[in-house]
Amino acid sequence: MPQSTQTDRKVAIVTGAGRGIGAACARALAERGFTVALMSPSDRSIRLAETLGGYGRQGSVLSREDLSALVSDVMARYGRIDAVVNNMGHGGGLPEEVPTLGYDADFEGSVLDIPDEVWHESLDMYVLSVAAMARLVTPIMIDQGGGSIVNISSPNAIEPRQMYPMSALRGALHSFTKLYADRYARHNVRMNNLLPGFCENVALSERAIRDIPMARPAAFGEIASVCAFLASAEASYLTGQNILVDGGVNRAVR
Repeated sequence: MPQSTQTDRKVAIVTGAGRGIGAACARALAERGFTVALMSPSDRSIRLAETLGGYGRQGSVLSREDLSALVSDVMARYGRIDAVVNNMGHGGGLPEEVPTLGYDADFEGSVLDIPDEVWHESLDMYVLSVAAMARLVTPIMIDQGGGSIVNISSPNAIEPRQMYPMSALRGALHSFTKLYADRYARHNVRMNNLLPGFCENVALSERAIRDIPMARPAAFGEIASVCAFLASAEASYLTGQNILVDGGVNRAVR
């Protein structure tokens, strides 16, 4: 059991916080006065938490035991949970071409090539892990008088793209988020989805760059600043929403 250091500072959990968007979100929240509790499959979240004056542990969002242990440790250590950032990363359905060749707008894969077990794994990652975390933290947030949950999703749930077939499941996450938000708004517990566009770690083709009105990928910090806003009291009347931060890529009028 961790030594208790009960705090009046707000506390934020960030999963998938070892690098990329998750790590940037952790830094942004710490800069805004949150004490951060971080988890990732590697020990990077532990090392980052040390630099930010928070708590870190190794674990996977696919493990209900790891999620439960994270929440239990945070409550034992700090006595409160004010915000959760569910950063899930990519599921097993990401085509091999994405990391090896970079984004290609003309990619023509087939969803029929994806085996059932990959769909099930990605459902667990993108949707059921969020539901599992919500079961753990919602009673805590209600008792505290409120809280905020931010899910890192994908713009491809709104405009599906062949290279990102698992975004079909992000659509299920968005429906879950709306149902959750409507039910728990009366308790001042909010849930929103943040939909980041292509980030600085993606090798974009010239065609892809041309398709971005801002003509560049996002810096991780640009995504993280919106996440910190959604987690904060400044977004206190915002719930059940899908917030695009994509440099204008998506064309749908919403």
